[in-house]
Amino acid sequence: MPAHQAVAPQPVPGRRRGSLARTERFWGLLLSSPYILGLLFFAAGPILFSWIIGFFEWDSLTPPRFVALANWQRLFTDPLFHKALFNTLYFVLGSVPPGVLLSLLLAMAVNRGIKGITIFRTIYFTPVVTSVVAVALVWTWIYDTNVGILNLLIERTFKLFGARPPEPIAWLNDPRFAMPAIIAMSIWKGLGYNMVIFLAALQDVPTQLYEAAELDGAGRLGKFRHVTLPMISPVTFFVLAVSLIGAFQVFDQIYIMAKDGRPANSTLTIVYHLYNHAFRYLEMGYASTIGAALFLMIFAVTLFQLWAQKRWVHYQ
Repeated sequence: MPAHQAVAPQPVPGRRRGSLARTERFWGLLLSSPYILGLLFFAAGPILFSWIIGFFEWDSLTPPRFVALANWQRLFTDPLFHKALFNTLYFVLGSVPPGVLLSLLLAMAVNRGIKGITIFRTIYFTPVVTSVVAVALVWTWIYDTNVGILNLLIERTFKLFGARPPEPIAWLNDPRFAMPAIIAMSIWKGLGYNMVIFLAALQDVPTQLYEAAELDGAGRLGKFRHVTLPMISPVTFFVLAVSLIGAFQVFDQIYIMAKDGRPANSTLTIVYHLYNHAFRYLEMGYASTIGAALFLMIFAVTLFQLWAQKRWVHYQ
């Protein structure tokens, strides 16, 4: 056979091809079985069980008693759940939009080729890898009425301008300031994570687009509006979606900084309300109903985001 002539591939017999597919399927299932079993036993199973137990009255010590929709009826008439829902929405609206905006501005600031900028990026990201418990304890000290550094800074600032300083503010013991104080701490804690994501998106924007915008007479604001924002819109959508889901599930900082929803339930959130009924009052059925309601809320918000993103997210 001449060297320049290619040899046509021999067709694989149907029986052999079917045997190969079965072998690949077998090994695929075998190698993925640990993950599948873990998903079934540690995720899907408990989720299904929680939905089922929501139709029962159960204290985890005695046999469950079927109550049909009684837990859902109680949910709609529970004033503490209404308070927790309001506080959770307050936290979401107070932390997500400012947190996303500040993360973007911070990413744009550290995206510049300034000498030593790596050090600043590390400093900004440090709170992300720090335990929430440690951060919450430090901020509890910052907010302390008597020895907290925040009240001290306010006092020194007023004296610097020759004004009479106000009385020390009980940040975590005043219903007016407790939730805003926790929101401020939460924004600071999550800035670094979102900043890194935005920074990666900003560095992926082609410089040719900025050059073309400059040729068209666009200034700094015009380039940001017509180039930067559309190009990073998929990442903005991701950050917004993840931040919303996380904000709806806020618990750790509430538990450490304002245990029992103090003061006057002004910091009581849905997850903390769920925790109280599950592990303090042993009302597992009602706690499962609260969890199901939270899931439905997050699911509805996520569906709305997926629908709305078609109007403002631009994929390359």
